[in-house]
Amino acid sequence: MPLPKKTKDEIYKNALLNAVSYKGKANVGAVASKLFGSSPELRKNAKEVMQEINIIVKEINSLTPEQQKEKIEKLGVKTQKKKKAVEKTCLPPLPKAKKGKVVMRFAPNPNGPPTLGSSRGIILNNEYVKKYKGKFILRFDDTDPATKKPILEAYEWYKEDMKWLGIKPDKVIVASERIKKYYMYAEKLIKLDNAYVCFCKQEDFKKLRDRRKPCPHRNAPVKDNLVYWGNMIDGKYADKEAVLRIKTDIKNRNPALRDWVAFRIIRAKHPRIGKKHIVWPMLDFESAIEDHLLKITHILRGIDLMDSEKRQKFIYDYFKWKYPATLHFGRVAMEEFGKISTSSIKEGIEQKKYTGWDDPRLPTIRALKRRGFQKDAIKNFWLSIGLSESFIRASVKSLEAENRKIIEPASNRYFFIHNPVEIKIKNAPKEAKLPLHPNFPKKGCRKLKVKDSILISKNDLELAKNEARLMDLCNIKIKGETAEVTGQELKKNIPIIHWLPKESNIPTKIIMPDGSVKDGLSEINCKNLKENQTIQFVRFGFCRVDKTAKKDLVLYFTHK
Repeated sequence: MPLPKKTKDEIYKNALLNAVSYKGKANVGAVASKLFGSSPELRKNAKEVMQEINIIVKEINSLTPEQQKEKIEKLGVKTQKKKKAVEKTCLPPLPKAKKGKVVMRFAPNPNGPPTLGSSRGIILNNEYVKKYKGKFILRFDDTDPATKKPILEAYEWYKEDMKWLGIKPDKVIVASERIKKYYMYAEKLIKLDNAYVCFCKQEDFKKLRDRRKPCPHRNAPVKDNLVYWGNMIDGKYADKEAVLRIKTDIKNRNPALRDWVAFRIIRAKHPRIGKKHIVWPMLDFESAIEDHLLKITHILRGIDLMDSEKRQKFIYDYFKWKYPATLHFGRVAMEEFGKISTSSIKEGIEQKKYTGWDDPRLPTIRALKRRGFQKDAIKNFWLSIGLSESFIRASVKSLEAENRKIIEPASNRYFFIHNPVEIKIKNAPKEAKLPLHPNFPKKGCRKLKVKDSILISKNDLELAKNEARLMDLCNIKIKGETAEVTGQELKKNIPIIHWLPKESNIPTKIIMPDGSVKDGLSEINCKNLKENQTIQFVRFGFCRVDKTAKKDLVLYFTHK
């Protein structure tokens, strides 16, 4: 379906403005980000829109800067000098926050390393703590040794990935090492007659709960409940035979708040403390107690966890504690990743579907780092979204746009040829001098020596059959397997293609975001690249060097 003229005009205007702002070269990602930001309804036709953006950006980038300015003035748009960037955040102030008194926490279950989604909580909590000169606590909520079983290495993975993000917690707490504290508060609640041991089968309790009826054990004497509780801890009951419930209002309008489970019996081995305990607190109980013990003042919480907050407030009311101030945020769904959970990633790794937690197809911080995404790009991405309570459907392209701003100035240019085709060339210049970065002449140049043959991409073969320009070398026309030099002057309206000397190049593998591998050749100057360096292969995209060229050069594709 063709796009309406109004949309095409908007793309054209945005592309011109972007080109004028960035030395005559519009960026597809930046134009797309601007357009989708102002007209989110266009996302439903994203494929058609992106095709049109690519066409228009290519057209505008073929113009001289003078022609671009002339066209933008005809549109009646005034260009302004680029102002110095000012850090922007969409974070509202913390309610009743005092500098030096704010204590916040990030509390993951260490059943895998941090993902892009979990980095939101890490980054936003840290930004608030910096703003208010407070304390940031990393707390591992690892009290589920069965359903979401922790991974022993994940405790360190979180610390490592947070360090890479530039974040160091003031304190690290491991919930599984503090079980006796939770037992103590559970016993206090039983003595206050605000908790009881329930022996109902799960399905039987659900029927009673749905009818707003108490279970037969709800009104057992406190002394009996203390005995039952002791029996639970001593292992006298089987798994699922008994649970400790918090007394609430059994007639509460919300079924999730009616006499909820605080402790259950699980005999599974915990990877950190083994079988030291068999009675484990549910997350709502553990988190409520810890937030009080750690003197947490403010909590950032997903809007989907509001029932957890309501459950925890029963405990705070019973102990006459003050609940922390809470700010909520809505879920952000990244279109390209779909619904990938940590448990499904773990299963995929075990089944050899993924190569590991840093497989490029995954939304983990480790995978994004390996692809060449920068910590500040991830930070700026989340700050741009802020704490909106709305459900947001975002695209990785927005993250790419943030990353591009950071790596584009630092990434030297090189040539890479996928599916190389050999072409014999006559009377070509013997050497080409190419800039390491077209916008930064002070970076210097690289040289490519030419003998009797060159390599070009198979995809460019058709382009050069009429006439094409070999970048920074000469113009050619291909006849059969031979290229005839048609001149060295720059010509308008002929395609510009990249190339390599046949005699000197490096076997190169590029791991793509879908896990596939692009095999090809890169220029001999890539032998000096260093691990973790981000470069741009001309007409291909940004890549991060994973392994230097001892035999093969291996890189991970970052983005266009």
